[in-house]
Amino acid sequence: MSTPVAPLPEWLDAVRFDAAGLVTAVAQDVTSGRVLMVAWMNREALALTQREGRAVYWSRSRGQIWRKGESSGHVQRVREIRLDCDGDTVLLAVEQVGGIACHTGREHCFFRRLDPSSSQWETTEAVRVDPEQLYGPTTTETS
Repeated sequence: MSTPVAPLPEWLDAVRFDAAGLVTAVAQDVTSGRVLMVAWMNREALALTQREGRAVYWSRSRGQIWRKGESSGHVQRVREIRLDCDGDTVLLAVEQVGGIACHTGREHCFFRRLDPSSSQWETTEAVRVDPEQLYGPTTTETS
């Protein structure tokens, strides 16, 4: 378990966390504008992200804080944090170290497109690095 950040900054009060205490976080490449991934943050993760200058998320599957890149080395350096008009989505403008944001070894997580003619999902981007090289045979860096 992680040690809570106390006291949490007042600016967090503007964020509308859901009933589970989470907010959607969208990571966007600061240079290209491409959406890299979507994850979750709790208050502590968002406060740590601002304080450390790197993306820190809440892993729903593991029930703990997750620093992006802690196992792969593909850290997200945060250049800007924005809050949407409803206060329920955070946008992180990031520099994606190593060029891979997805645990599948791809640049981003949105590599499947629905083909309108066949109504099938098609893969539009190849794997850049085998996930086992990043995380080993049994572990993955997922939310």
